[in-house]
Amino acid sequence: MLLRDLLKGTDYRCISGSADTEIADLIYDSRKVTEGTAFFCIDGVITDGHSYAGDAVNKGAVALIVEHEVEVDGNVTQILVKSTRKALACMSAIYFNNPAKRLKVIGITGTKGKTSTAYMVKNIIEHSGAHCGIIGTVGAAWLDKTVTTGLTTPESYIIHELFKKMADDGCEYVVMEVSSQALKMSRTAGIQFDVALFTNFSPDHIADGEHATLEEYRQCKQMLFTQCDTGIFNMDDDTADIFIKEAGCERIVTFGMTAEADIYAHDVEKWSEKGLLGVSFDIEGLVNGNVRLELPGVFNAYNALAAISVCTVLGIDWETIKKSLPSVRVPGRVELVNVSDKFSVIIDYAHNEVSTKSVMETLKEYDPAHIICVYGGGGNRSKLRRYAMGEVTGEYGDLSVLTCDNPRNEEIESINNDIKVGLAKHNGAYVEVPDRVDAIEYAMRQAVTGDIILLLGKGHEQYQEIKGVKYHYDEREAVKEAARRYFNV
Repeated sequence: MLLRDLLKGTDYRCISGSADTEIADLIYDSRKVTEGTAFFCIDGVITDGHSYAGDAVNKGAVALIVEHEVEVDGNVTQILVKSTRKALACMSAIYFNNPAKRLKVIGITGTKGKTSTAYMVKNIIEHSGAHCGIIGTVGAAWLDKTVTTGLTTPESYIIHELFKKMADDGCEYVVMEVSSQALKMSRTAGIQFDVALFTNFSPDHIADGEHATLEEYRQCKQMLFTQCDTGIFNMDDDTADIFIKEAGCERIVTFGMTAEADIYAHDVEKWSEKGLLGVSFDIEGLVNGNVRLELPGVFNAYNALAAISVCTVLGIDWETIKKSLPSVRVPGRVELVNVSDKFSVIIDYAHNEVSTKSVMETLKEYDPAHIICVYGGGGNRSKLRRYAMGEVTGEYGDLSVLTCDNPRNEEIESINNDIKVGLAKHNGAYVEVPDRVDAIEYAMRQAVTGDIILLLGKGHEQYQEIKGVKYHYDEREAVKEAARRYFNV
């Protein structure tokens, strides 16, 4: 495409060369520059892309998108813009022929609940008969395809590339997690979201390279609601009024467990039966009925309420919504695996003190006979995290089966010795079973009626990293194999 055409809608000045230069591709990583491409000099958290401009030209870049003029050899076009990040977002949309316009785009932001709510929305939409893509913490997925993205919200070029692939394959919707960092770095700039959802807000991501203050963190999240048609807000969150006041949406919808919300949930109850755990509740307002989830925890009632609100705004009928929710499973987020009527098996990505304590407190509310934890620790990582994991599981659990996680270049035995330091603070019972499938089978053989087997640390990951090699490993497959052995089938 001509550079001039790619720049439509972008405020720019051509300070050298010609905007009529033909562009083969848009590149923001100098290592990936090839002949005929445009290179975006992005001032990043660690390095400034302007310092790689000369290298990009030597590799064949014919245009540089810059925030200030750079000195390079040869006759290369330089386009001056206020923000190279915003320019990349807007130009990527044009480069891929504006694929967002072929999709209904749903954006979800908030401190917690983004991944679970996104999967619920996707599940409901697909039960309605439409195809829906998803972009978020566990990567991107649509139809039978999956892509590892590395970031909750990938770079703008990747977003529009994924949008195009999804639309070309027949997707009518895409639901994506929109992180505060993505909004701060203009990765979603120029996208007009059909629906934007706010889940909740609490202190997080205040650190070098993330957000300087809590106020900045909140303001970045609020940006999503300046580029959407309908904004949906959790009315029970303390900051909801601020988000709503600052929103620029044509329509505002609220949800919560207070009667003033447009979609109001009440009579939330936890239930457990035949190895399953979940919550149920009634809703009133824009829709009326009863909801039953096979996902434990009141927080999942909020996630479901958020998903119901999104899908109601999208025009999906209540019966479809209601029928789809019991089958929802969120990869690695208190993910129930049906194994036995006697005990429950739950997969969770928790791999530090805070997340482990949170999931175990949630499960304790179901009054299990025992909680058996199967987990290990990451090699070449902080020993303090291992101590903390041991301490939490020793306090809240009844038995820890110490096994393999991602030992990397450390020995499993050495990692487990660190975990034992934490376990000892509460005299936590433990055994060591190095092979993870064997460890899961062992937990099943120890379980009695009413037990919960909690598999920690792997979650949605698809590998185990051992001595520099990543081996395929899927926790769901491991549970299936352990169950096959357990039932001797």
